[in-house]
Amino acid sequence: MHSAGLTISETAARTALSAYTLRYYEDEGLLLSIARDEAGHRRYSERDIEWIGMVMRLKSTGMPIEDIRRYAHLCRVGEQPDERLALLQRHRDRIDAVVQQSLTHLAAIDAKIDGYLSEEGEQRPVA
Repeated sequence: MHSAGLTISETAARTALSAYTLRYYEDEGLLLSIARDEAGHRRYSERDIEWIGMVMRLKSTGMPIEDIRRYAHLCRVGEQPDERLALLQRHRDRIDAVVQQSLTHLAAIDAKIDGYLSEEGEQRPVA
């Protein structure tokens, strides 16, 4: 009989994470409660897959593991919506600052490229 939910291998394939990483995320408290089947094997729901996607987004945007752990804990216990909101807003502000800095750098690079492409840019520009 096939238990409900995805195995760790199926979840790894769906999320592009290794089974090792999924176990690590669980051990570190980054995942919500993962169900187990009668044999004790992990079974991941669609909700788990969505949560893993959120953890991956937070991690890839530079949120510290400790903050992800705190956010996961707050979601798991279902309390402190104000603290969850504040945690995400602080992270969003950090991301926005990085994006703005990147846009400034991009504008400088574009200006340099435009200089090379313009008729005046045919002269050898100084770095």
